[in-house]
Amino acid sequence: MTIDNNFQEFTNTHRIWAVGSLHSSIESFQSIKKYILSNFKSGDKLIFLGNLIGYNNKSKEIITDVLRLRFNLMANFNADHEDVVFLRGAQEEMFSKLLQLQIAPNPREIIDWIFSHGVDKTLVSYNFEPDQFRNIATQGTIQINKLTSKLNKTISETAGHKEFFSNLKHAAFTNNMEVLFVNRGVDLSRPLSAQNDCFWWGYQNFSLINKPYNTFIRIVRGYQSNQNNELEYSKNRILCTLFKQPLENKKILAGLFAKNGDILELFESK
Repeated sequence: MTIDNNFQEFTNTHRIWAVGSLHSSIESFQSIKKYILSNFKSGDKLIFLGNLIGYNNKSKEIITDVLRLRFNLMANFNADHEDVVFLRGAQEEMFSKLLQLQIAPNPREIIDWIFSHGVDKTLVSYNFEPDQFRNIATQGTIQINKLTSKLNKTISETAGHKEFFSNLKHAAFTNNMEVLFVNRGVDLSRPLSAQNDCFWWGYQNFSLINKPYNTFIRIVRGYQSNQNNELEYSKNRILCTLFKQPLENKKILAGLFAKNGDILELFESK
C-alpha cells in the first residue's frame, strides 16, 4: 500500500503499545509511563492515540512529559524516532484551528465552540488567557494575527512542541495490514487513503463494527463519546477502545498488541 506522511506503517515489530486519550491528565499518566518503561522491549513500538491535550490545564506539561518518554525509549532501547507515534485527535485538530484563527471566516463562532470542548484549558497551559482570544475575535484579521503569532511563537520556543504539532499522524497500521490504530473511527465505506476527518470526529455507527475493515481484523482507537465501554470484552471483538467515559474520571487506558491483532494486555492508570 502506498502511504503518505499522514500515516505510519509499523515494520519489524511484534508488539505495539497503545495509549488512549490523555486529555492532559499528567498525574494519571505517570503509572502508565512507569509500566511501559518497566516492560518495554527492544523492537517494540509505542503509539499515542490522539487527544494528549485539552480539558485540563496541563497540556504543555503533558506534551513535554510524553516527549521525554520518547527520548528515554530511544536512548535505552535503541528505538528509532518513527517507533514512537502520535496521532491527531479532536483536541489537536481544534487547537490547530485556534493557531490559524486569523484565516477563519467566523472566528468568534470557532472560539465559542472549541472553548466549550476544552481547548481553553490548553491555552491556559501556555500562559494565555482565553478571554484574550474571545475579545480579539471580533477585531479583525490583523489583530487576531498578532495574537495567534504570539501563541505560535510560544509553542516554537518550547522544546519539541512545534515538532510535535507538525508531525501528528492520521492513523497507523502494521505492515501486514491486520491492525489499524486511529483516534476515533473510520468511514467503513471508504479505503484508508480516502478518509477525511472521520479519524478524529468519528463515523456513524462505527462502534457497532462486527466484521473486518478491509484486511484489518483489529482496530484500536483512543476515544469514544458514548458511556459504554466494554473493554473486558474487546478480545472477542474487532474494535478495542482505549477510553472510558466520563471525561471527569481522568482514567487512562492502554494496551499491548501483537501485529496479528492479538491483545496481549489491557491496563489502566492507577
